[in-house]
Amino acid sequence: MPAITTSSSSITTQLPRLSPPPPPPSSITHAPQNLHHSFKPVFRRHLLVLASLSISPLLIPAATARGLFQMPPVRLTNRYYLVRAGESEFESLGIINTNPVAKTSVDSGLSEKGKKQTVKAALELKAMGACDKGCWIWPSITQRAYQAAEIIAAINGISRSFIVPEYSFLDARGLGAYEGKNLEALSEVYESDTVSPRNKPPPIDDGTPNESVADVFVRVTQLMSILETQYSGETIIIVSPDSDNLSILQAGLVGLDLRRHRDLSFGPGEVRFVDTNSIPTYKQPASAVYKCLNPPVCN
Repeated sequence: MPAITTSSSSITTQLPRLSPPPPPPSSITHAPQNLHHSFKPVFRRHLLVLASLSISPLLIPAATARGLFQMPPVRLTNRYYLVRAGESEFESLGIINTNPVAKTSVDSGLSEKGKKQTVKAALELKAMGACDKGCWIWPSITQRAYQAAEIIAAINGISRSFIVPEYSFLDARGLGAYEGKNLEALSEVYESDTVSPRNKPPPIDDGTPNESVADVFVRVTQLMSILETQYSGETIIIVSPDSDNLSILQAGLVGLDLRRHRDLSFGPGEVRFVDTNSIPTYKQPASAVYKCLNPPVCN
């Protein structure tokens, strides 16, 4: 037992000195005298680096990035159906309504005629076997488009969990100062589109955007980039509240001059399958084919 000495200010315990354990047979016998000074602290990041170095590169699969989506696409990894929602309440009154503030309003929902058009579209999708092996339905959150998605899902036996609401890329094309005008005024917009895809409708200060064909093209290209990245080998039904989203998207897919997107216009409740055979064969740009053997002299 160790001796214990007591003072008025402290209690001191004398412990016996313990001999260090003998080194294991595989250890280094000639260790430095100040052993604790010979080690440096090991941080977690060092261990991660060491662990990564110990993994054979042959065990790491190569990444297969799909790259930036482009129009026309090199390929499509999914099957697509394009659907325009049936007639809306505003359309039944002959009024242009594209302000996104009102897109979830009941007044932006399907008219009675629009509901019948959408049922017909859903039955057409069923006849085409669109959802025989399952499908995803991507509607705009615009009231009429989401209502159309629910009808399509119900008739095709698809759970509502497979309806994925899209919050901005499928908004109806904003027509600026044409907001609230008669539908017949759309002819002026489309006439302007044939001059340049960058022509915008006149602006307005009520919050309605004034979008050119080029603006919508950016939106639908972003949508396709998400879909082609998120899914592979799936069937996707895109439900738009208007025609322009779909006609501009299809023009981009088939390589049609965007000024002619109106040639591909969709009627209320129309369904169209994106046939990959209609997509032109991708041609590499000259910069990817031409080789300069003696830069900067490339004659």
